[in-house]
Amino acid sequence: MTQSLNRRELLKRAALSSMALAAGGASARVAGHGLEQGTVPFVGRGNIKHSVAQWTYDFLSLPELCQVVNEIGFSAIDLVGPEQWQVLKDHGIDCSMCNGAEISLTEGWNRPELHGNLIQRYRTHIELMAQAGYRNLICFSGNRDGMDDETGLQNCADGLQQIMALAERHNIVIQMELFNSKIDHPDYMCDSSQWGIALCDRIGSPNFRLLYDIYHMQVQEGDVIRTIRDHHQWFGHYHTAGVPGRNEIDDSQELNYPAIMKAILATEFEGYVAQEFIPRRDGNGNVRSNEQRVASLAEAVTICDV
Repeated sequence: MTQSLNRRELLKRAALSSMALAAGGASARVAGHGLEQGTVPFVGRGNIKHSVAQWTYDFLSLPELCQVVNEIGFSAIDLVGPEQWQVLKDHGIDCSMCNGAEISLTEGWNRPELHGNLIQRYRTHIELMAQAGYRNLICFSGNRDGMDDETGLQNCADGLQQIMALAERHNIVIQMELFNSKIDHPDYMCDSSQWGIALCDRIGSPNFRLLYDIYHMQVQEGDVIRTIRDHHQWFGHYHTAGVPGRNEIDDSQELNYPAIMKAILATEFEGYVAQEFIPRRDGNGNVRSNEQRVASLAEAVTICDV
């Protein structure tokens, strides 16, 4: 067996082992390169459409991540650009959130001087997505850099409205991500659900929505479940991660993800929930092995599969 095949088999076994543990399969273990007999594979309930952000598992190649995703038992990866879409298609994986049209996280739609470039980039992406059969495309407000929120709100609306007719024609949903500006993205403008909702209202298109990042909004404003219940109509996609630290979503952090997933389900949400935690440390503070980090993904999907 080649070294590459050994690596793929190890990742597969780590994923299956973690799922069995999460499901109560006491005979399964993550140890060495093998599984004990009696492993119980994960079978999803079908209520939550699961995904994972590619960048959080960048220690795997995209084909390897596709294999892991298939072995765990879901079929979507977030934040993949056009140059890699064929890899997803070759593995039967959906691109649940496309990227690559943006300039950067800090240079966004709140800057009128960038609108010409952004409009061209997003129109090209929308056409490519329509050909590929994908639906969700991420965008960013950009940083304030001294700009007041009302000016930024109107600037974003003025720019984004120029691509919405094309997005509507191709059934593409443009989704602006909510970030926290306290820790991770200082000075980012779209840092509150209320600002984002105001932008949705001003644009006035069913094809513009917010990517509600649960981690970021817990850090920035808290009150996650009530926000989802009261404003779910504006949220087209969800990201997860543990608070504090943005790591695993297990019981080492403060968010109750099963309760949050139940709140999302109660809104009749039909989109994707993407794992965007950084798999990093075990309970003793040690950096996890690649196999343990793959197992963390399987565990997170199980936690969120309510």
